[in-house]
Amino acid sequence: MSEESILNRDNKEPNLIEITVANDGSTHKIERGKSILEIAKNIALGPDKLPYICAKVNNEALGLDFTPAMDCKIEFLTYKSSIGRDCYKRSLAFVLARTILELYRNARLVIDHAIGNGFYYDLFTDVPVSERLLELIKKRMNSIVEKDEPFQKATMTRGEAKDLFEKEGYPEKARLLKNINADRVDIVSCWKYVDLDMGPMVPSTGYLKVFDVKQYASGFVLLFPDLDDPSIPSQPKRQPKIFAAYRESKEWGRILEVNNVGRLNEIIKDGSISDFIKTSEALHQKKIQVIADQICSHSSVRIVLIAGPSSSGKTTFSKRLCTSLKVNGLRPITLSLDNYFVGRDKTPLDEDGEYDFEAIEALDLPLFNKNMLELLEGKTAQIPEYDFHTGSRKEKTIPMRINEDQIVIIEGIHGLNPRLTESVPPECKFKIYISALTPLVIDDYNRISTTDTRLIRRTVRDAKYRSYSAEDTIMRWPSVNRGEVQNIFPFQECADAVFNSAVPYEWAVLRPIAEKLFMDITPDSPCYSQARQILRTLSYFCPLDPKMVEEVPPTSILREFIGGSSFQY
Repeated sequence: MSEESILNRDNKEPNLIEITVANDGSTHKIERGKSILEIAKNIALGPDKLPYICAKVNNEALGLDFTPAMDCKIEFLTYKSSIGRDCYKRSLAFVLARTILELYRNARLVIDHAIGNGFYYDLFTDVPVSERLLELIKKRMNSIVEKDEPFQKATMTRGEAKDLFEKEGYPEKARLLKNINADRVDIVSCWKYVDLDMGPMVPSTGYLKVFDVKQYASGFVLLFPDLDDPSIPSQPKRQPKIFAAYRESKEWGRILEVNNVGRLNEIIKDGSISDFIKTSEALHQKKIQVIADQICSHSSVRIVLIAGPSSSGKTTFSKRLCTSLKVNGLRPITLSLDNYFVGRDKTPLDEDGEYDFEAIEALDLPLFNKNMLELLEGKTAQIPEYDFHTGSRKEKTIPMRINEDQIVIIEGIHGLNPRLTESVPPECKFKIYISALTPLVIDDYNRISTTDTRLIRRTVRDAKYRSYSAEDTIMRWPSVNRGEVQNIFPFQECADAVFNSAVPYEWAVLRPIAEKLFMDITPDSPCYSQARQILRTLSYFCPLDPKMVEEVPPTSILREFIGGSSFQY
């Protein structure tokens, strides 16, 4: 009996793959070697009526060009999903890079950071960025979209990929590949432009109809579809203070001569990382001292409020700021907002009916403002003490009074919200926003998410100090992020000073620890795709040798997450 006959006897349809679609519960069969794109085109659209642009296949994020080798479960995704948005942004950024190659072969396009729902770019050409130049770019991008050309993926050896990028004039990509620990490299191409495969792409350029480019400072912002109405592009978001902090971090990169991962890997390999760590930490300390000097230059300031998103390093920053203020002759004292929680019976509920401790209404604002005014007037304030076990305030209070050389440091997510200190005169308070605004990029066209930096920090810290797995941390992350979007990010520009807590070498320190944690997440986990994406980014960093990790000073903000801090938490 022939092999084909045996196959047909055991399986009536040996060349068909069975696909279960999670979106509507339907089952489909496709020929072996065919992609899942045809299924995506033929199933009904979801409630948002948006096209499917990528998918989760057995919980792994993949493009619609994926050809399954066995039966699988698929969830098709639109721009409304976080994976879909990343896919759209990645694809549109690719089209922009291709556009610059077509229009200005000798220009250099450099991605910097996110601004609102867009990416900021610098463009180095013979002429400055102008509205006319951006119109030309937008027109060519629309032309590429209208052609509906497919994105094509391939795999080659690391040496072949390195040679290709050197030949095409992308030395930073070749430098990146020089030191990574990988035999094979995935690439993506469209027309003559080739880039590293950084994750799922839309099937073809025709999916990228909604976008805009707008001038911003000396560069421009590539704007993505609006989050609420994806049929229109987002509007530029003016964030002068956050933007200035980003630009300052870029200037630090210029001073340190390390602005991308390839260059960081080189100094790790050549042994000069020790000096780089020292210089990076010295720049942090200089910035903290500048902020302390700003505070001391205003004699009326008696209250310092510090806010920032999760894992931005607020606690260590607060302690280092206290030290710098002491150098300036002040005696700072700390005050926790946690003591001002209202009783559980008055705590607001979130949309799921759970206690919302991150809502500002969870705090006793009238009592807090009363105590602050008492301190400013030289009176003794009776500071409450909250009992988290009973969910109520203790009967006993803590008397507090500040002298002329004392200043109150308050850390909390609502520190920048005007409602928190609405009764406190503006001249008496100084507000600081802190976040890990990642200064490095992978290369000129591929950025590192600031959110990913904070998530990795939190994952490492949670595993070390709270016995949480990486899966536990990732599963909690959407809730954490929602709280930040509601309670922190809207007030960033209210800050008197912005501190960037990111250190450019931290991913190299975190890689050996975080990699093990994220690799423990199995394909049956709902957060498998996110873990895989972070592992992809981590793979581009050379891990720092444990002996070199000892070079990270005990006062570094990074120590808050990896351990070994000289501060008590």
